[in-house]
Amino acid sequence: MLLSRHPWKTRKEAPSDAEAASHRLMLRAGLIHKAAAGIYNLLPMGHRVLRRIEGVVREELGRIGSQEVLLSVVTPGELWRRSGRWDAMGEMLRFRDKRDRDLCISPTNEEAAVDLFSSVAGSYRDLPMSIYQINTKFRDEIRPRFGLMRGREFIMKDAYTFHMDEACLDRTYLDFHRAYGRILDRMDLEHIVVEADGGLMADGGQRTHEFQVTAGAGEDVVVRAGSWAANADGARTLRAGADDGAPDGKDDAPGEVATPGLHTVAGVCGRLGVRPSRILKSLLYEAWRGARREDVLAVVLGDDDLSETKLKSHLGCGRLSPMGADRMAELGFERGFVGPFGPSAKRVRVVVDGHVDPLAPYVTGANRRDAHLARFRPGRDGAPAETADLRAAREGDLAPDGSGPVEFCRGIEVGHIFQLGRKYTESMGVSVQDGEGRPVHPLMGCYGLGITRLPAAAVEQHHDERGIVWPKAIAPFHAHLVLVSRDPALGSRALDLHGRLGAAGLDVLLDDRDAGAGFKLKDADLLGVPLALVVGDRAWRDGRRVEWVERATGRREAVDPSELPGRVRAFHGLPP
Repeated sequence: MLLSRHPWKTRKEAPSDAEAASHRLMLRAGLIHKAAAGIYNLLPMGHRVLRRIEGVVREELGRIGSQEVLLSVVTPGELWRRSGRWDAMGEMLRFRDKRDRDLCISPTNEEAAVDLFSSVAGSYRDLPMSIYQINTKFRDEIRPRFGLMRGREFIMKDAYTFHMDEACLDRTYLDFHRAYGRILDRMDLEHIVVEADGGLMADGGQRTHEFQVTAGAGEDVVVRAGSWAANADGARTLRAGADDGAPDGKDDAPGEVATPGLHTVAGVCGRLGVRPSRILKSLLYEAWRGARREDVLAVVLGDDDLSETKLKSHLGCGRLSPMGADRMAELGFERGFVGPFGPSAKRVRVVVDGHVDPLAPYVTGANRRDAHLARFRPGRDGAPAETADLRAAREGDLAPDGSGPVEFCRGIEVGHIFQLGRKYTESMGVSVQDGEGRPVHPLMGCYGLGITRLPAAAVEQHHDERGIVWPKAIAPFHAHLVLVSRDPALGSRALDLHGRLGAAGLDVLLDDRDAGAGFKLKDADLLGVPLALVVGDRAWRDGRRVEWVERATGRREAVDPSELPGRVRAFHGLPP
């Protein structure tokens, strides 16, 4: 490809709203163009990277026997109503056609995949079935940011599998797990596989894992110890050490204490001389399932934070929002002095974190201004409650597998795999006949991979002060041929070399623009093709050589042009 005929323009500076390194560099290197908030056009250089990524994905999914399909981007609302998710998905872009029928631009395609499956499968003989697509999705993110890392419109690989039994589902789940590892390894992306929360996607208790590319700009926090890792939002870590306040056998009644103006844990601890772990922190929420609201009171220990992800998963709701002051007052609660007892608490659903000892004495809000309740024992004095893991993981916690204290790092979620169980086949009424002719709802798996998120993750891990340093497997070209001479004879040599490298099956970019050497070399560093081949006066005069420059290491060497086709192929691990 000749750069003089290529619509490519680099920038010295990125827009001020480009915070992440990948966002800045992909804009500066002319890979993407912002169309609107969270919506980006892919320019030719960026499109080439994406096609290389898709090629790797297709090869690895082909190895495990998954078949490619292409589902419609627009999905009938009726399918989503059948699954019960039409009102539950908060980021879906809905609209109506001219016949007043509900449609949406799909943020994910479980419903459409089940509908397709029902049209082609009728009995156990048709299973297992594994299909995937690479297609455009849209999620109406409230705060899109970081360019392709968190956009509203994006390209995703989503796969769906159907099974008669759990053993078959487990085998296929492991196949995809391994395939994702190979995909990321081929792209030279350091990653962690973490336990995750299935949210609205999966039935409770089903297996689900995220694939996190480690990066300082990652929006996710990963908790890990030894071989165990989990997303911090849903990590089930253990508090380190024993808490005081175990049951003492006394039947002491709770008593009010004055705490004027003290509506924080720290303030109450200072006033009463107790440790934060002896305080109950009570938080009020409104949980929404479509238009239906449920009032919820969540309780954790005073030195813990609540994980809204865990609470949302436990409740199975589509949206969770802090309760407003008006609703709080209507129920009889006092902001800053909320407690899980009395008539007010009986009007809401109370969920208590499992680390709260129901028989131990605590301090809690008295449900009236400027007062707390001491010697409150939740199992004796509290409103009826259910127990769940609600606390957010924190420094000093222990891993649940006994591997020791956890550490935190940041990651970019590029993949997420789920065992969905029968959630969608049952809700949508889809079944096949088993060996006895009886109808059975198949088990499902779902496997997502962020195709447009992957190049951003790659740039986050592979860049320096001069620009991008693309991993070989997904670089836009095998080599960047840079002509830094204005000698017409050398220009002809560069064109000839470009043709010979292309004939050898290599994608080569020739910078034949009428521009200075320094400008061209800076652009080459910014674009980040793994290998630059510099055609210049000095190397040619010194022995008719081309300068070989490796972007990642900076290694340079003068090479005979006749050797280049074979050496470039070997550099990329291609067969001779």
